[in-house]
This record gives sequence, structure tokens and C-alpha cells, in this order.
Amino acid sequence: MKTTPRTRPIAVVTGASRGIGRAIALRLAADYHVVPVARSRQELEDLVTEIRAKGGEGTALSLDITDPEAVERALAEVEAEVLVNNAGVGYLRPFVEMTRAEQQQMLALNLGALFDVTRALLPGMLERGRGHVVMIGSIAGRSAFTGGTVYGATKHALMGFAESLMLEARERDVKVSVVSPGSVRTSFGRGELAGKDWALAPEDVAEAVAYVLATPPNVLVHRVEVRAAHPRKG
Repeated sequence: MKTTPRTRPIAVVTGASRGIGRAIALRLAADYHVVPVARSRQELEDLVTEIRAKGGEGTALSLDITDPEAVERALAEVEAEVLVNNAGVGYLRPFVEMTRAEQQQMLALNLGALFDVTRALLPGMLERGRGHVVMIGSIAGRSAFTGGTVYGATKHALMGFAESLMLEARERDVKVSVVSPGSVRTSFGRGELAGKDWALAPEDVAEAVAYVLATPPNVLVHRVEVRAAHPRKG
């Protein structure tokens, strides 16, 4: 993929067509040439139009990131300064009601795609001696909840992947961070939080990502947990 003419460093954001990913792309457009990635071309084009209307830069990339070969082809020439691994899926229900297809989809997107996208962009960062990989985790990555057997397992795995990668990459001046939100008002999972005013807004998570990226070169914030200040009662 070749980006349109740019004057800013590139930030690639996966799962950017809606929810947290879209909010992150809009927030980072103040400082970066944003490359939002998702399968929905029209939603990405609408996002880039909004970014440009606000004076930002962006290039939409319609891509199925669960296809390793497509990921490699699409990102081969992208010199990303920032990668935000946001894309994910969650089926939250009792284990005995979970289908194998749902299990495989969570593993493919939450873990397989995480590996493939990072593998496509990280070597360039290491070679240039700069860059930042941010992964959107979850509080489910360190605690358990009913209905979260497979989803929680993928987020626990993300935490292990991120910390090990951080120890490798920091020796080459590349940062790796995890931003783990609690309850967010999106359609994710069962969509039960979409209209709940007490929950975090996607923009709150985007601000946390921007904070992590804005740290000085000699500072690495590896883990950030973001929660609603006044959660639901009962």
C-alpha cells in the first residue's frame, strides 16, 4: 500500500471503522498521517473524509487482517511510526454455548492478526531505531468473568505477547505499550453498554493512547488501565 502525499509520520490503526478504533484514528490525526484499517471500505472512506475536513491526513486501507498474505502485501511498503493493534472480536457467553467457529474467529482476529500486523510493521521500526506499538487490551486480560473463557484467554495471551515483545523491542528504541479499558460504550460483544452513560466513551480510550504516545523518548509507559470513574451499581 502506498499512502497519499503526507507531511506527518504514519500511524496505522486496525479495526478503525467504528468504536474505539475510529476514535483513536480521529484523535491521532492531529499529529499523524493516519492509515485506518478495516474491512469496510465505505466506513473507512467516510472516516478519512472527516479527518481531512479537520485538516488532518489519512489513507484508507480496506483489508482483512486475518489473511496473513494480504497483510504482508498491503503493509510491505508502509513505514509506520506508530501501530495501534485495536481490532478484536468477542463472543461473551457460557463456554458450553460457544461454537468452534466463534472460538476460531476470536483466535484468528485477537491473536493471529495481532501477530501478523505487528510482524509486518515492526521490522521497519527496529531498522529505523524508532517507533511505538500500542495494543488495545482489556481488563479481561488480567481478571476472569462469567462468559469470558475464550475472549479472556485471548486477552491474557495479548498481555504476555506485549510484555515479551516490549523487552525485545526496547533494546532497539522501539516502545511497546498496552492500553486496557474497562467498560466502553460501543457495540462490542453483546452491545449491552452502547447506551450506558456511566461507561467510558471511545474517545476516553483514544486519549489514553495519545497520552502513551506523547511520552518523552526516555520514558516508556508499558501498561495503562482505564476505568469508568463511577461504574454502575449492583
